[in-house]
Amino acid sequence: MQRWRVPLGFLCGALFLVLARPTALTLAIGGPIGLLGLALRAWATGHIRKNSALAITGPYAYTRNPLYLGSFVLGLGFTVASGRWWLGLLFAALFLGIYLPVMRVEATTLAELFEDDYNEYARRVPLFFPRLTPFRDLKKPEVRFDVSLYLRYREYQAAIGLVVAWSLLALKAFFLK
Repeated sequence: MQRWRVPLGFLCGALFLVLARPTALTLAIGGPIGLLGLALRAWATGHIRKNSALAITGPYAYTRNPLYLGSFVLGLGFTVASGRWWLGLLFAALFLGIYLPVMRVEATTLAELFEDDYNEYARRVPLFFPRLTPFRDLKKPEVRFDVSLYLRYREYQAAIGLVVAWSLLALKAFFLK
């Protein structure tokens, strides 16, 4: 399933664009929601060092999967902007079907890589929905956001994708009625 999540995401995005009936109001409501998801993804990317260090700072202090939470919020904004409430049901089903298994596989991998550190972290930080107060491990130094990680993982592509998708929705809302 991990290999298919990105192609399925593009396929679903294209389907959503075809079925969407956006209006100025749905774009105005969905836009800030989508930007919030994009910001969360960017923040998370600046804290993750894939498979070399356990990410527990920044948004990882609140949820073990802030990248997926950011994707969910981004998709929610896109769905609201679509102007079709039933696409929200489809989006939720697809997200749960694709990302919940991926989160479980990744949790197993992290437990193997980081053993006791990950197990302690997993006991205290929820898998998806964030906790209200940040997790702190006093044995490990606080890691700050690193823009080079944002660039290395090419997270800016998500921002480009959002601009393209929003442009297509706006075109559909204002010119292709």
